Amino acid sequence: MTKKQLIIETSFVIVSIILIIAAFILQQFYDNTWFVILLFGLSFAIGGYAKAKEGILATIENKSLNVEILMILAALAAFFVGSYEEGAILILIFSLSGVLESYATSKSEKELTSLLKLAPKTAIQYKDGKETEVDIQDLKISDQVIVKVGQQIPVDGKIIKGSTSLDQSAITGEYVPVGKHVGDEVFAGSINIEQTVIVETTKNPKDSVVQKIVDFVQEAQENKTQSQTLINKIEKYYVYIVIIFAVLFMFVPPLFGWLDAQESFRRGVVVLVVGSPCALVASITPAMLASLSNAAKKRILIKGGQALENLIGIKAVVFDKTGTITSGVPKVVDIRAIQTEDLDQLNQIVCAIEKQSNHPLAKAVVEHLKNCDDIDGLETKEISGKGMQAHLKDDTWQIGKFEAKSSEHCDRALAQAKKKGYSIINIIKNGEIIGYIALTDSIRDNVKEVIKALKDQNITPVLLTGDHEETAKIISLESGIEHYEANCMPEDKVNRIKALQKDLGKVLMVGDGINDAPALASADVSVAMGAGTDVSLETSDIVFMNNQIENLPQTLKLAKRMRSITVQNIIFSISVILLLMITNVFGLIDLPLGVVAHEGSTILVILNSLRLLFK
Repeated sequence: MTKKQLIIETSFVIVSIILIIAAFILQQFYDNTWFVILLFGLSFAIGGYAKAKEGILATIENKSLNVEILMILAALAAFFVGSYEEGAILILIFSLSGVLESYATSKSEKELTSLLKLAPKTAIQYKDGKETEVDIQDLKISDQVIVKVGQQIPVDGKIIKGSTSLDQSAITGEYVPVGKHVGDEVFAGSINIEQTVIVETTKNPKDSVVQKIVDFVQEAQENKTQSQTLINKIEKYYVYIVIIFAVLFMFVPPLFGWLDAQESFRRGVVVLVVGSPCALVASITPAMLASLSNAAKKRILIKGGQALENLIGIKAVVFDKTGTITSGVPKVVDIRAIQTEDLDQLNQIVCAIEKQSNHPLAKAVVEHLKNCDDIDGLETKEISGKGMQAHLKDDTWQIGKFEAKSSEHCDRALAQAKKKGYSIINIIKNGEIIGYIALTDSIRDNVKEVIKALKDQNITPVLLTGDHEETAKIISLESGIEHYEANCMPEDKVNRIKALQKDLGKVLMVGDGINDAPALASADVSVAMGAGTDVSLETSDIVFMNNQIENLPQTLKLAKRMRSITVQNIIFSISVILLLMITNVFGLIDLPLGVVAHEGSTILVILNSLRLLFK
């Protein structure tokens, strides 16, 4: 539903209202003269055009009647028996409910697509020192693009020249600009706000994060909940039942002398009006769309109503550690000189060496030591998988995981640091460990509150990690999780999830890495952090685009609210239909009251659903 279509549909309803008001005013002076009937007829035609078109196209496509056709038949029957105003009002209120439902659909689409600002269609390719504007789809992996200040990054890639700050709010929802330097990854859709950079394409544009989000949005808009699908199936048969019942009411009672032909036909028309399942059909879709829209505003991408429904009844939530419970960003907690080296001098040498590396651990060390000067005569070399090696005067320095001699005193110090759950980087001089750097991955802000909120909802939190026992124990204690399992390989996580499903019931899994993908696929509901890998994003049912773990209890509560409002809607709509049908059998309801009560219930159901747009 585009904004233009919504405006046109709303305009038709407004014109219909004006025509009905004019007809009612003139009716007071001229009764049902031809121009009064014409005004009611025009109101009927204009107000009912959109729904009639929708119903006819759906009937042709599905080869079965639907609610729209049933309402058009009811309005035509009202006109046939001379109840012109009732027929016009019936279509007006039905069209008004349609506009409200279209508003919910439009709002959902708007919020979902606002999760991103699409990257431009073209990029400035940088080749042999020349700049050429090309179509993004024509770019290949390893192609270079130049991105100037104010432009959007057109591809997923890495910076190979320059440094800048990027506004990544379109992708992650993080409003604070993020500094990016040579070697750092960048996402399509981010805005360059500081300096010109050159980016090397690392992914096919079709596989960019932005394009994946577009695909997820389309999937979310197309997916239906099980309840919605069931009601759509019931609607198809229910419409025929109502039509048959109405026809029987019109013609059978006069045959047996129970009612005269005019009264019998009138009650048959009432059956067409009050028996239509408009409110029942509208019980689920607006609620689901409003919920998806509400979540999207909070940077939570839910891939359809089915994923929301599956959140009902979750008994356990399984967390990965790195990037989920923890920030995934290493932080230095201690730099220790074990031998008799001067610590200040050691820090200066370590910082000067690590400055030459783009590795995340090296960056964490430099960030911890803050400002440090370059050292004349220092020659450095990065050895993949091991760390940094340097030569200074007659000494060879190594920082990382290199083979080296270790004293008994050194072994005790390292063992004690590892027992605290720290990751260790050795500082080696001339083949002997003379110190170490201790790093930790701190837990995310608000993790304790999230865990408490889950426990308050009688949900069991579980930590599964590939880290060693000491780290898992410390992280679980800090976060308030009683159940944890360390040294988990991907298949171990899958087996543990299956065991939890057997013992407790429905399981939700939160993860962000490639190794989480099998477990995410095995869980009843899977959630990926927005900064996660492509595989985890594709596998998951829900993506936290803003990378905030506190979205979890909010999403669970939203699902419960959606279920509660949906149940309210279904009970209310069925009750109204039954009440109106019973009163009609005994002749206790007139057509005008039937129209107002039935269509009013549809509007109330939709308005009740729209409450999910808020909070």
